[in-house]
Amino acid sequence: MKYKKWTLAEKLEILSSGDAIGVVESCRKYGVSTGTFYNWKKKHDSQGEAGLKVTYDTKSKELKQAEEENRILRKLLSDKDIELEVQRSLLKKKFGTSDPRKI
Repeated sequence: MKYKKWTLAEKLEILSSGDAIGVVESCRKYGVSTGTFYNWKKKHDSQGEAGLKVTYDTKSKELKQAEEENRILRKLLSDKDIELEVQRSLLKKKFGTSDPRKI
């Protein structure tokens, strides 16, 4: 079964119909489990409408791609840093200097 994303208005409508026609009938009518209904009710009772607001990930596709590219570039940079450090240590061993840039 596919996951349904409910809007704030739909959640409020389902909660109000739960008071009017009963929880079980309301859940059957809208295709919501009773557990979900009671979770929404608990959030609505404690936080009001703010507790029912949709909090899905709203990052744009471009932002996600940029973050992935940034992650890859950071990994490449760290690999290059490791490679340079190894080269410096080898030069230090070969020439016995403390600073390989003086060679």
